[in-house]
Amino acid sequence: MFTGIIKELGEVVRIERRGPFQRMEVRAQEVLEHAKPGDSINIDGACQTIVDLNDRHFTIESVAETLQLTTLGSLNPGDFVNLEPAIRPTDRLGGHLLTGHVDGVGEITRRQQQASSTMLTVKIADQLKRYVVPKGSIAVDGISLTVVSVSDTLFTVSIIPYTWQNTTIHLKPPGAKVNIETDILAKYVAKLIECEAQPKITQEWLQLQGF
Repeated sequence: MFTGIIKELGEVVRIERRGPFQRMEVRAQEVLEHAKPGDSINIDGACQTIVDLNDRHFTIESVAETLQLTTLGSLNPGDFVNLEPAIRPTDRLGGHLLTGHVDGVGEITRRQQQASSTMLTVKIADQLKRYVVPKGSIAVDGISLTVVSVSDTLFTVSIIPYTWQNTTIHLKPPGAKVNIETDILAKYVAKLIECEAQPKITQEWLQLQGF
């Protein structure tokens, strides 16, 4: 699990692509202090496993599904990525709970600089809009953000200067793709509502179904 509070920016230094498989090496510092092979790490919102590391680099391996459902497959050496290690039971939950399971890829449609923040508008897939509500939580490239407004498949977030400067979001112009993870609580609520809406199994219902 993660919180969406980015620990540091890492730099992609090497990528090996072999068919539907990718091995990527990232230069980092802070996230490596207590890391070991087998640990989970959030890279631009996607939970990955560290398979190798040294004092300045770590390596992950991504399978076909990850490359299809996230932006990790479009990264190149020299690109920067948001990094967050998995939380421990004693850590503060400064953002909101994230699984690192990306729901889909969104597209930045607008960036508007304001006096004390930057307004970012993102377009998402139609099937995700039901999980996005004003004042709700959402993760964009692994960054925990609060939704300001929603209009069909567009949502807007307000980014404070600290987040703007200390994450990769300032490197993403309109048209850039970003990983989206909607609030897991919203998904559970939606599932419960779906279950409640299902017809109850009664004698009458069974007869209608031909039993």
